[in-house]
Amino acid sequence: MAKILQIVGDFVEDYEAMVPYQMLLMVGHHVDTVCPNKKPGQSVKTAIHDFEGDQTYTEKPGHNFKVTADFDRLDFNDYDALVISGGRAPEYLRLNPRILDCVRHFFEANKPIASICHGAQILAAAGVLKNKACMAYPAVSPEVTACGGKYIDHNADVSNAHTDGNLVTAAAWPAHPQWIKQFLDLLGTKITL
Repeated sequence: MAKILQIVGDFVEDYEAMVPYQMLLMVGHHVDTVCPNKKPGQSVKTAIHDFEGDQTYTEKPGHNFKVTADFDRLDFNDYDALVISGGRAPEYLRLNPRILDCVRHFFEANKPIASICHGAQILAAAGVLKNKACMAYPAVSPEVTACGGKYIDHNADVSNAHTDGNLVTAAAWPAHPQWIKQFLDLLGTKITL
């Protein structure tokens, strides 16, 4: 099974951190969660975003989500795939040069990458979206297009996901079934019933 690196940070969207982590573990993959300046056993705060008819999502406190590995000591070559969780965390994580180097490593090695919601902010900052089609939370669409990417509009159906080469993206947590399915396909994961 694959060894997967998941990037999280304070105020990561709760569902977009917890659910992929649990689903990937459930099917037998090894997942290390990391956050700059956090050590294994420490936690990041999460936020629960919901769509309640306002112009944007609402935010409520979520669960604490444990970090399982030391980001500063990672060898990116040890990992087969990358997951970038959304929420408000990517706004700050994209300012960390090592996060951007990590993303570039996975793109250059053509390893599977899953990004959801505001995770595209990290992809844009890393400069890896040129000529790539990408779904993201609509408020991030200007960043996707400004760096040469093609924003894929979810057409008010946030349950869709999109794969372009080694990259699978989605607009928000309601897309988990499609997003994780397409990521598992990239990983070559077979589930039998």
